[in-house]
Amino acid sequence: MSLGRGERRTEGMDAAVESVRRNARGLSDPSDLDRLVEAASDASVVMIGEASHGTSEFYRWRARLTARLIRESNVAFVGVEGDWTDCYDVNRHVRHRSDVPDDTMAVLDEFDRWPTWMWANWEVTEFLRWLREYNEGRASSEMVGFYGLDVYSLSESMEAVLDYLEDVDPEAAERAKDAYQCFEPYGEDAREYGRSTRLVPGDCEDEVIEVLADLRRNAPSYDGDDDDSAFAAEQNALVAKNAEEYYRSMARGNSSSWNVRDEHMTETLDRLLNRDDTDGTAVVWAHNTHVGDARATDMADRGAVNIGQLARERYGPGNVHLVGFGTHRGSVIAGRAWDAPMERMSVPEARDTSYGDVFERADVNDSYLLFDEFDASPLETSRGQRAIGVVYHPDRELGNYVPTALPERYDSFVHVEETSALHPLHLEPHRETPPETFPWGV
Repeated sequence: MSLGRGERRTEGMDAAVESVRRNARGLSDPSDLDRLVEAASDASVVMIGEASHGTSEFYRWRARLTARLIRESNVAFVGVEGDWTDCYDVNRHVRHRSDVPDDTMAVLDEFDRWPTWMWANWEVTEFLRWLREYNEGRASSEMVGFYGLDVYSLSESMEAVLDYLEDVDPEAAERAKDAYQCFEPYGEDAREYGRSTRLVPGDCEDEVIEVLADLRRNAPSYDGDDDDSAFAAEQNALVAKNAEEYYRSMARGNSSSWNVRDEHMTETLDRLLNRDDTDGTAVVWAHNTHVGDARATDMADRGAVNIGQLARERYGPGNVHLVGFGTHRGSVIAGRAWDAPMERMSVPEARDTSYGDVFERADVNDSYLLFDEFDASPLETSRGQRAIGVVYHPDRELGNYVPTALPERYDSFVHVEETSALHPLHLEPHRETPPETFPWGV
């Protein structure tokens, strides 16, 4: 005889459900974030995750929490799982620089790399408009920046390096151009470059390293140059170096490509925190798989690290606050394959005994946990936490669950019982006006 849903139990399940029921804090209004804001405000780095790249509530609560931290504590910048080049234009936009459009949508139009919906969406538009308004009238040192931490923009970053050097050091620009010609046979297809290294012994590793070293060696002689532009140029040269390694290792089927990417994001975060004019907290937006400490999941068994783990190791656990997100059911924006059209897809109910199931059985609706407020040991048993990427198949759910010890992976955890799909700018028929049902409110 089979048991009904309410009768199915595994070891520790009842204790986990009761722990959530007793300790979850309700979440229906931004004011409900008070205790979470208080807990995160003492950290030097606050990392805010998401269980998918296409869920409206994750983006909106992340924006609300970030806005509260900006208003009520000393936030220096927001760093996101996005390309440095595109996000640097956003940074100049929210900081009211004259060389970028005043219209937020015009800036987000530059996010044309698949998956475009990750940043070109109404939820991000609303936050960036708020951030630009917040920065208005403030001294440059008091403005909150917006930067991309990721490593994908190989060709865009090389082009940015050349543009910078042509202005400040034409001879160095020629040397860099000669070095970067190594990539010319592949056009702007970094994946094709990576695949080619499996077939021939040559690669472009030495060339990108030399451009970065040359730029760093000569940077002190570029007197009078804008410090922000110089920092961005060096960062683009670093992106080119690390992207070359990333695409090469990925094409060879080497699992180290994950680590190359997260180590680059950590290095970028560290560079931003250690700038001479940076004084304040860093807020990071990235997927749970990057934010949640890898050591509390099966990622560690594969030798994988992530930015949450590396930040705790580098800055100390007490100086880092990691926020995870999850859901029980809903809808999401994703693609059926890499480069496939974006779709609104249903997210089925969470699998039995997963964390989504635990929260649903606890009947706490939208809520969050702060793990330092109670004895979280009933939640330390490893169980699945759903992770939806940019490629998703709702009918293949088993592979989307990461075995997780929740209180070890995060410092706090936000659960949204029923989520809804993100609102991409390029999916809406009239993108100049928001969808009629868009839930405004940072």
